[in-house]
Amino acid sequence: MTSQERHSSQFAHGKPVPIDPVSFQPQFDLGPGKYRIGMIILSNDYATERDFVNLRPSDEFTYFVARIPFASDITPQSLAQTEAELGKAASLILPGGRLDAIAYSCTSAAVVLGHERVRAAIHTGRPDVPCITPISAAIAALKVLGIERISVLTPYVDSINEQVLQVFSGHGLHIRSFESFKLKNDLDMANLSPQSIMRGALEVNSDAADAVFISCTAIRAVEVIDAIEQQIGKPVITSIQAMFWQCLRTVGYNEPIQGYGRLLTKPL
Repeated sequence: MTSQERHSSQFAHGKPVPIDPVSFQPQFDLGPGKYRIGMIILSNDYATERDFVNLRPSDEFTYFVARIPFASDITPQSLAQTEAELGKAASLILPGGRLDAIAYSCTSAAVVLGHERVRAAIHTGRPDVPCITPISAAIAALKVLGIERISVLTPYVDSINEQVLQVFSGHGLHIRSFESFKLKNDLDMANLSPQSIMRGALEVNSDAADAVFISCTAIRAVEVIDAIEQQIGKPVITSIQAMFWQCLRTVGYNEPIQGYGRLLTKPL
């Protein structure tokens, strides 16, 4: 009788089956993901996870996501309320495990709260992990590209557009043109077609600007970056693209990535 048959027989007769340790010394490595990026996104975000997966250059990148509650109407008040959720969300991302960066994927909330408040809130849950916001990443990207004059396209209502304008102006950037879809609901933003985003970018583009910035992580702008750049002959920066680029810089990845705009093709 084989060992397997004997164990089956013992089990059949109600006798305990021995649970033996493996016969070898197990090996342990650092776990999955050379680069580990945490993501805090709004409960009704449709775009960020998909775009980050499409953007990643290899399986060396792993993403770990926490969603926070959010009302569908996007206002300065509703955006400010997300601050209270950030620390708890951050604490739920690989608690006790290695994490190389945390990105908060909401441009408008980062504009309303400011980068420092976002970082402080996240650090209550995950101290010492570098934090990235789309607006701070976009400003850093524009500076790396040597751009000071921009055209801006957003989906927001004017109470948020005005704050976007203030943030850019406060960092020495000159707005040469500014257009918006003026959408109030984030589901409308998610359903905004890439073709409409492209048409809006072509329309807002000004000869006096050196780049176009497309704001909002809720819209599907990443997939039309290259097409827009080919038509206007200048860089296009989007919220998710810039946030991803800043994540690459933060975790120490230095290789160019093709297909998503000039920003990602430049060695970091």
